[in-house]
Amino acid sequence: MPPAETPAPDQAHNPARGEAVIRIAGQALLLRPSFAALVAAEQELGPLFALVDRAASGGLALTEMVTLFWHCLADRPEALTRAAFGDGVAAAGLVKATPVLRTLLTQILSGR
Repeated sequence: MPPAETPAPDQAHNPARGEAVIRIAGQALLLRPSFAALVAAEQELGPLFALVDRAASGGLALTEMVTLFWHCLADRPEALTRAAFGDGVAAAGLVKATPVLRTLLTQILSGR
């Protein structure tokens, strides 16, 4: 019997836990808003409720979104720099990033 294949992150993510996947340069990257990730994001960005308010009012900056995503990256590829990640999010466009952001913000508000 062949070994079980490890599912790709976009197949293995758990939306009920607020996990999401973003594709950067063709690579699926899992975002997991763990307590530690959210604390790290909050230390850099300020209170998360204020971040949610800015997002709801259309005032969230791209750098803030990338920072939240960066801190929530699970199993970050060793060679991936924050600058390259930010460039990848920008290149993917807001249409791809918005559903990911919505998933993370929903998790921040609702928790599990």
